[in-house]
Amino acid sequence: MFTKHKTVLAPSLLAGNHANLESSAHLIESFGLTWAHLDIMDGHFVPNLTFGPQTLVALRQVSSLFFDVHLMLDQPDRFIEAFIQAGAGLVTIHVEPDYPVSATLTRIRQMGCQCGVALNPGTSVDAVIPYLGEVDLVLAMTVQPGFGGQPFRTDVLEKIATLDRLRSERSLNYRIEVDGGVDLSTGARCMASGADTLVAGTAFFKALNKVEFIEQLTR
Repeated sequence: MFTKHKTVLAPSLLAGNHANLESSAHLIESFGLTWAHLDIMDGHFVPNLTFGPQTLVALRQVSSLFFDVHLMLDQPDRFIEAFIQAGAGLVTIHVEPDYPVSATLTRIRQMGCQCGVALNPGTSVDAVIPYLGEVDLVLAMTVQPGFGGQPFRTDVLEKIATLDRLRSERSLNYRIEVDGGVDLSTGARCMASGADTLVAGTAFFKALNKVEFIEQLTR
């Protein structure tokens, strides 16, 4: 039977200070948050390049945050070991590329790490249904991945509601995460649809009153 999760806010380090990611991690911790989201992009699956495993190694040495690692890669199965060994607490892989998704999820679990599947705004929920019983988290992208600061895709709200319904109907316990354009308004709409894990990058780091921002999204 599904037990409602406590809402988690996972600020994205992609929107942090790239000249001093340690300071961004410490900022997240200073407000009592426990998760940080790391967007890993390869310049192929998405048109951008971000962090590699060595960035996680360096951050793990200075931070106790739970690293929520989102692999936006053409061949994530080739890199899961490196990111887990670097300190990932959860590794999420996309269903769109051509690689053995189920076997990759199994390998992530075998290495003692939590696993998740992600789907882009244009990808049907049907694409992740075969894996719902295997994962700790399903990530519904609310922008087309690649760059921060994009507008929120309201059409994804129905997808979130479907994932919430399937979770209840099948007595599963995966988290539902949203990533992209999440602010106070869109975050509230996502939670109303069933999301319990919110990735906020630009909105978090630019919030003038971060205490209020956090309280409104996690209450």
